[in-house]
Amino acid sequence: MLTSKQRARLRAMANGLDALLTVGKDGVSPELTAAVDEALEARELVKISVLGNCADEPSAVAEMLSGRTRSDVVQTIGKKVVLYRKNKKKPIINIER
Repeated sequence: MLTSKQRARLRAMANGLDALLTVGKDGVSPELTAAVDEALEARELVKISVLGNCADEPSAVAEMLSGRTRSDVVQTIGKKVVLYRKNKKKPIINIER
């Protein structure tokens, strides 16, 4: 669980990121979940774009992906979702400042 200060720091870091993955008409598929899991392992902070033809709302997509990948939802703004999961082996991002 992230504190409000940690969430604010991660939001600021995600501001400059481009969307790494997109959710389309297929919604949250097992393949997409695996891709998000791999991206979180490699980067810790991932921005995802939800296309207009997706049947699910971005907030629902964020909750589904968060639950399936054991990550935290940093923010959902418009059609963008930002997820964070600390890498247990070698943390990349220091959010404890």
